[in-house]
Amino acid sequence: MSYRTFVKRDRNFFLNLITTAVTHPHLRQTHAQIILNGFKSDLSTITKLIQKLSDLGSISYATQICSSFPNPDLFLYNVIIRAYSRNNHHSNSLWVYRQLRHNTSLVPDSFTYAFVISAASKLNCHNLGDKLGLTLHGHAIVGGVGLDLFVGSAVVDMYLNFGNVGYAHKMFDEMPEPDTVLCNTMISGSVKNGCFDEAVLVFKDMLSRGTRMDSTSFAAVLTVVAELQELKVGMAVESLSVKVGFHGHVHAVTGFISLYAKCGDMITARRLFEEIEFPDIIAYNAMISGFTCNREMANAVDVFKQVMGLQHRVNSSTIVGLIPVFYPFGHLILTGTIHSFSLKSNLISKTSVATALITSYSRLNEIDSARKLFDECPDKSLAAWNAMISGYAQNGLTDNAITLFQEMQKFKIAPNPTTITSILSACAQLGAFSLGKRVHDLASREGFESNVYVSTALIDMYAKCGSIQEARQVFDTITEKNPVTWNAMISGYGLHGLAHEAVKIFNKMVDLKVPLTGVTFVSVLYACSHTGLVTEGEEIFNKMVQDHGFKPLPEHYACMVDLYGRSGELQKALTFINNMPVDPGPETWGALLSACKTHKNTDLARLASAKLFELDPENVGYHVLLSNIHTADKNYHEAASVRQVVRNQKLVKTPGCTLIEVNKIPHVFTSGQRFHDQTDAIYAMLDRLMGKMKEAGFQTDTVTALHDVEDEEKELMVNVHSEKLAIAFGLLNTETGSEIRIMKNLRVCIDCHEFTKFVSKVTERVIVVRDANRFHHFEDGKCSCGDYW
Repeated sequence: MSYRTFVKRDRNFFLNLITTAVTHPHLRQTHAQIILNGFKSDLSTITKLIQKLSDLGSISYATQICSSFPNPDLFLYNVIIRAYSRNNHHSNSLWVYRQLRHNTSLVPDSFTYAFVISAASKLNCHNLGDKLGLTLHGHAIVGGVGLDLFVGSAVVDMYLNFGNVGYAHKMFDEMPEPDTVLCNTMISGSVKNGCFDEAVLVFKDMLSRGTRMDSTSFAAVLTVVAELQELKVGMAVESLSVKVGFHGHVHAVTGFISLYAKCGDMITARRLFEEIEFPDIIAYNAMISGFTCNREMANAVDVFKQVMGLQHRVNSSTIVGLIPVFYPFGHLILTGTIHSFSLKSNLISKTSVATALITSYSRLNEIDSARKLFDECPDKSLAAWNAMISGYAQNGLTDNAITLFQEMQKFKIAPNPTTITSILSACAQLGAFSLGKRVHDLASREGFESNVYVSTALIDMYAKCGSIQEARQVFDTITEKNPVTWNAMISGYGLHGLAHEAVKIFNKMVDLKVPLTGVTFVSVLYACSHTGLVTEGEEIFNKMVQDHGFKPLPEHYACMVDLYGRSGELQKALTFINNMPVDPGPETWGALLSACKTHKNTDLARLASAKLFELDPENVGYHVLLSNIHTADKNYHEAASVRQVVRNQKLVKTPGCTLIEVNKIPHVFTSGQRFHDQTDAIYAMLDRLMGKMKEAGFQTDTVTALHDVEDEEKELMVNVHSEKLAIAFGLLNTETGSEIRIMKNLRVCIDCHEFTKFVSKVTERVIVVRDANRFHHFEDGKCSCGDYW
């Protein structure tokens, strides 16, 4: 009988064996040999084995070994904390950390805190992770490693993952010498949270500090520059990358492909792509996304087919790039096809894919499909919540947007600047002033006020909710204004009839050489037209064309016709239309028709309405306007004919409604409404008001009421318009002397305008009315519009 000789191995043998192992069974066999050779309690060998098991995803087996190890040191604790986190067992990482703190005499070091904070940042429960993260950050500070670079990077990454951009920036600013990793973390995290300007500032800070840059630095900042479409800045970054030797790196080249694509230069993007010898899936994704955002969907689909043919593994970024998010119109079938492919390939489980599809469906007005997909998402990311809230807001479903935002708050999901911007837009549309104020407070607490998109949305919200002074206060606090910020302030002044202030802001833009846009000119011309600044409006329009090289769009022409029409220069408005180099559209003829009503020009009204019925036959508003013009001219037969056409074509007029917010609760009134809890008190208040106002000289204007009813009935008809009910409700439910704010979905009629002037006088109240066109500030019997609306 022969016996095999047992050869005892040393520690280095097993360390090398563990390093070269590539499978789980290989490691199990190695572990058996480790035990056989007496190294089962050898700290360095077991630590190395656990590390390798973690790398191969064998976390359960690694846990078994660790639990039976007699006296683990701090290094082994750090290894297992990191191992759990890397294998998506983040709560287990936290459990091991607690064991370390409570059941041993070991003192956590910078690696311990970095690993456990990283684990906390990846917890699915956002609120729990946020609270734990704050606690762990506190532990690190108490432990004396709060400003350690490794810990600092983990803390910054955690705050950015939870959308707490303000905390992340504060931590970043406290770091004495931020390194490349920390700066890259700050740039990429800011991008994920939509804070593009902040990301650029961090990159500039890297340059000024002389911080070493790597390919990730360039890839991260190029993402920002591409999103901002700052081609000149991008070209400067490209020059810098050549200088430091990173231009040929595939990550950097892919970033430049995205840059040129987002800036509309697909020729350069394609040339860069073709220079890559072996493009990876990331480079292909950049090309697909580039073609998509440039509306070249056929080319995008062709590249996607190439990827499938080359058997590259399609990932979530591939699908997101293919979804026509930016220009989905006409691509509903393609969106549905991509949705089906995502379901079959299980890529729909990736929140980025679901979010992109939600956005595309929302922009296609397929809001039910968007909501169904949102509800089916098992793990809703912040981006998914933002997409759905924004979708509701963009489709005019402001109540749904606000309700979803409130639901998001109940789940303790922290917003980011995109969330705040979307919900402020909804508040602006709805005139929800008190909610807008609360959102402003939330933005302040989260540190978002410095974000130019948030501050611009605040200007828009305050202006559209009737507080132009607060809009200006926000505007004055912004240090880095973009063109949209300036436009929002000009537009706000225009809405409130403060044309001189609007022109001042416009002139300041010109003096400071702020880039002007088409919206800039629409906003300032609108302001001029609503205040009768004809000379100033003409001058600005001429400069737009001659000095600034803008080709007027239909909305610019419509503003000029409105400018002339409101001032009573109807023939000049018609001459302007006849001299236009393009065919006038509904906006232009609509402006003329509205002016004809104001100045009672029936002949021109017939001409304008004939054009409008041809260009936009289903718009009932033009028929109503023409009918009112004939009624005011006492041409009742023609008025009845127009109304008969409306009935024959089954056109439906948008019903008038008025919103008033009292004690943070919105109340909506419709004309003649009698189902409110305070109906009797409201109508009694109206009767008392009418009595006082008639004593003061008020007379009901019944010109546009139906002609075939008695005068007394006409008066009753106009007395129950929705804004009158809302004002009466406001007088009943607000403190004496306080301001009343209401919002109407249609243009306020002459009678209600006079009514509100008299109410402001007899009640000594300031009443702010937002109608479909502008704001009216009533005080002491006068309106800020000067009866020019």
